[in-house]
Amino acid sequence: MTRVAGIDCGTNSIRLLVADCDPATGELVELDRRMTIVRLGQGVDKTGRLAPEALERTFAACREYAAVIKELGAQRLRFVATSASRDAENRDEFVRGVLDILGVEPEVISGDQEAEFSFTGATKELTGTDHLEKPFLVVDIGGGSTEFVVGEEHVRAARSVDVGCVRMTERHLVVDGVVTDPPSEAQIAAIRADIEAALDLAAQTVPLAEARTLVGLAGSVTTVAGIALGLAEYDSAAIHHARIPYEKVREISERMLTATHAERAAIPVMHPGRVDVIAAGALVLLAIMERTGASEVVVSEHDILDGIAIKTAEEAEAAKRRV
Repeated sequence: MTRVAGIDCGTNSIRLLVADCDPATGELVELDRRMTIVRLGQGVDKTGRLAPEALERTFAACREYAAVIKELGAQRLRFVATSASRDAENRDEFVRGVLDILGVEPEVISGDQEAEFSFTGATKELTGTDHLEKPFLVVDIGGGSTEFVVGEEHVRAARSVDVGCVRMTERHLVVDGVVTDPPSEAQIAAIRADIEAALDLAAQTVPLAEARTLVGLAGSVTTVAGIALGLAEYDSAAIHHARIPYEKVREISERMLTATHAERAAIPVMHPGRVDVIAAGALVLLAIMERTGASEVVVSEHDILDGIAIKTAEEAEAAKRRV
């Protein structure tokens, strides 16, 4: 076992996993897993820049994570940054801040790399499961982008498109700096049009119709699952590998789009940072299920973060062999 740390910094949240990993099998023994909503992508779609307050929130989380990594003695750390920091003009400022705090440069990865990590993390445990048909379609609905990956044991095709819960909320639901509560039919239709256009793009590269099992990742999907299961509080073990039928996803999506801020915030499994963006995130999931004809979504708590940890352990093991 190699003790590694992986950090996934997305548009809406930054997450840490410290785990002992067997690089040969991909088995992970989790030591610490945590998530902080930092909204790094705040305003990026509009301004093209990372906001100073968004950077400070992200750096504060990095300082907290640095203490955890040091305490647990991870041998190797990998910091992966996704959509928001790919798009920003001032990404150098972000890179310098992370390097100063954690001692590693963030890898600002491409959408295809992001998809590869996500697929590895999500399907490593599923590839030997007889009752799930292949190929898998893994969808990672993030804050700024959504990754689509089709494959069996390995990735066959992947595409990242710029549709995510934060991007759709900021683009269509924010009026004069305030999230519309609840949105109008015209606003919902505008989000739908963006999602359908993104699905058209994804389908040019990824054979969406060939998938036999839909695997959903990230906070929008896990939150929908928690609501569907009627959980009294967020329970990762109950959510992991839950199978949520299409009708339930449709019902929850409609509920999120018609609920007020207070009604969404009162849902037991709802993270405070997702209250304003869950409606758009649930709508992305619903549209994907409608496009692919999926009767259910298999929800995975193992995603890009687990893929980062597995790949980091493999690299550490390869480095040892070279010495």
